[in-house]
Amino acid sequence: MKIAIVGSRGIPAKYGGFETFAQGLTENLVERGYEVSVSCEYESHHSRKNSYKGAALEYFPIKPPENYFLRKFYENLSDIYFLIKLSRKHELIYFLGIEVGMFFFIPLILSRKSKLIVNIDGVMWKRSKFNLLERWLLKLNHIMATIFAHKIIVDSQEMKNYVNKKYLDKTVYISYGIDTYGRIVRDNDFKEQIKRYTSLKITPGNYFLVVARMEPENNIQTIIEAFSQMNDSIPLLVVGDFTSSQYREKIESITVDMPSDVIFMGSIYDQKFLNMLRQNCRAYIHGHSVGGTNPSLLEAAVSRNIIIAHDNPFNREVCGKSAFYFKNSSELARKLELVYNYPETCQYLKNEVYQRVLNDYSWDKITENYISLFKQISQEDNELITTLEMDYERKRV
Repeated sequence: MKIAIVGSRGIPAKYGGFETFAQGLTENLVERGYEVSVSCEYESHHSRKNSYKGAALEYFPIKPPENYFLRKFYENLSDIYFLIKLSRKHELIYFLGIEVGMFFFIPLILSRKSKLIVNIDGVMWKRSKFNLLERWLLKLNHIMATIFAHKIIVDSQEMKNYVNKKYLDKTVYISYGIDTYGRIVRDNDFKEQIKRYTSLKITPGNYFLVVARMEPENNIQTIIEAFSQMNDSIPLLVVGDFTSSQYREKIESITVDMPSDVIFMGSIYDQKFLNMLRQNCRAYIHGHSVGGTNPSLLEAAVSRNIIIAHDNPFNREVCGKSAFYFKNSSELARKLELVYNYPETCQYLKNEVYQRVLNDYSWDKITENYISLFKQISQEDNELITTLEMDYERKRV
């Protein structure tokens, strides 16, 4: 089966959750003998690579604009372009996201053999960073995606509640996958790396960590407000870029009078250094509130972090009773004080959440689930062809 993965910015991953997922799934499918192509955003000809670990890379021919609003149009145009280009050459299109769901009819009319499955991601139309028109379009695309798709993938059981009951029979739960790794950093390495980002003295085990896009539904403001309520002094490292200038101004306005130990590090794409930060933090704060399973939460779990997560069904599905939860800044402040003052009493959570994620989210398990799905789709096709042939023969007789 020839498979095209469309909807991320490409691999190897430089950005967020879908890119990390696309890379992991691609690597595991290629290892098992599948022929995989992955759509990628524009790269100059002298820097692009035609393949990655055995997978073919397909590039959009137009450079991305710097303007955020125009960037959304660019990404939608890119997705439609790859739907048209790759549907003829692949038996299966796996689309990540619903942003162009109203165009998912394209594989159906371009190729009789091509099937489209869609990962519907999270509850995109509830994200406050989008205006009312964008939210309406996202909801419409979500509906159309579930209608046109041959199979619907949800990465969280909770996301089934956002699929029309008429389409639950073609909805399949398969979560994100996560790799595990051992401890990869010595204290001296950590100290040398951290100097590139701050002049403050940051020592292993004595800082809190956030890794997220800087946007309202990730509760960045709530996290900073909780941090400001703490009686104790410990740095807060925040990894990620702002998605809008308005939200940046809002966060900067509330941090201007705060101590300088809130450190915005920007996006970090060096995976080894990210692992250093995760493995050495006092606790990991996860503010994501809208969406399915989030890769950064899984990364924190396999790093054996004490996790303090926003209290919602998506995060509880991943961590269960192996994490602390908060609904507002005062609750989070109390949990931060608890972890800061009594870290020894919280140590059991590290191994509990690690084992939980190891059992449910390992790439081996997730890949086998996908392979079972692909075989099911292939079998359904064969049964349909057999039925059509038998009908044809009966009519001839």
